[in-house]
Amino acid sequence: MAGLRNNDTIAAIATPPGTGGIGIIRISGVGARAILQRLFTPSRRHVGLKSHTLYHGTVAGRDGRVLDEVLAVFMRAPRTYTREDVVELHSHGSYLVLSSILAEVLRLGARLAEPGEFTKRAFLAGRIDLTRAEAVIDLLQAKTGTGAELAVGQLQGRLFQLIEEIRQGLVDILAVLEVAIDFPEDDLELLDSQRILTQLGERVEAPLTELIAMADRGKIYREGVNIVIAGLPNVGKSSLLNAMLQEERALVTPVPGTTRDTIEEVISVRGVPARLVDTAGIRAATESVEEMGIQRARQKVREADLVLFMVDASAPLSAEDMELYASLGDVARIVVLNKIDLVTRDDLDAMAAHFYDDRPVSISARHHAGLPALYEAVYNHIMGDASQVREREACSPNIRHRAVLEETLAACARLRQALAAGIPVDLVAVEVQTALDCLGDIIGLTTPDEVLDRIFAEFCIGK
Repeated sequence: MAGLRNNDTIAAIATPPGTGGIGIIRISGVGARAILQRLFTPSRRHVGLKSHTLYHGTVAGRDGRVLDEVLAVFMRAPRTYTREDVVELHSHGSYLVLSSILAEVLRLGARLAEPGEFTKRAFLAGRIDLTRAEAVIDLLQAKTGTGAELAVGQLQGRLFQLIEEIRQGLVDILAVLEVAIDFPEDDLELLDSQRILTQLGERVEAPLTELIAMADRGKIYREGVNIVIAGLPNVGKSSLLNAMLQEERALVTPVPGTTRDTIEEVISVRGVPARLVDTAGIRAATESVEEMGIQRARQKVREADLVLFMVDASAPLSAEDMELYASLGDVARIVVLNKIDLVTRDDLDAMAAHFYDDRPVSISARHHAGLPALYEAVYNHIMGDASQVREREACSPNIRHRAVLEETLAACARLRQALAAGIPVDLVAVEVQTALDCLGDIIGLTTPDEVLDRIFAEFCIGK
């Protein structure tokens, strides 16, 4: 792999930039212990460096000047993250102090680690497969608790286990084909095509299809969605933004057209990261600044994953309301009838009848009434019926995984065609091996070096 030199000892600051209570410098490689012994002076003299034991002391520079008071730990291979000797120095979290200590570590023979190199070494040493390595990225970048839970599930090997189950199904099919290849003259019917097709469907194609569906959900949890609040002026868009954020983020006045620009904030909708966008009221503008805000609002609506189309339920439904509603076309939307505290149930039912295809949600943004129902509707629009979420979806293949899973499914389709056409068994076996190689790409058995380099380049330095 490009840039990987396993004989080198590598080092990096493993904690985020900035000031904190504690900062950590991580060292990995054959020279880690020697560097620690030259750099670190324990508070208690003549103590040995037992593996996985914290020691208090100081680190000093070349001139003997103490750089900081630290805790140091030496971890002997292979019981470490990289399966190499690893040292960690826990100092105060000043970037100046951490940089000074790291400079001394590099002077004593280590080199600066490349992004993701610690995890890359763990992968190459066989400590983790590639799906677990990628789960580390997802965990570091998770935007919600649910996203973090999915990453932890993958880190614990749930995706790897599902892939291995599919691979074993293919291996069993390949074994049958290889017997038929080795004994072509045998009178026994060694090749039962129908049995192979049944096994292919149940043990390979069905779980592959399920994993691809999980990838769609995983993409949403990783990347989130854009939700735009749209409607005429003074229908309560900014009040809804404030209610969903649980803070007074947007200015609310009885004067129509108060919001001139978009206001964007990130919220969590039952674990789904969502960028919530409050827009200017869309109407015939009275001056140029408002017109700019309205054009920006229309653009945000076009880019939205979901539009919350708000209507003032306390006022008669206007032609402008319906024109704006019609202009949404096939954009995913939820009609929100606001200000229910000012109307009767019959009034709401009569207004909702105009939007019967969209099953409106009734709320009072000012009094936070109806918000649970709105959250439920938003979640179901994004993710589908929540009751359909299954326990197996505690893992979420990423975009790379999905592309490879689809390649595997395509190889299975070719396998079906080959069996139906009576193609020679050795050629049928080629498609099975192709599918196995695809799955090996996901877990790191057959992944090209350039793909591995691209994956680990997404990591921060120090991980």
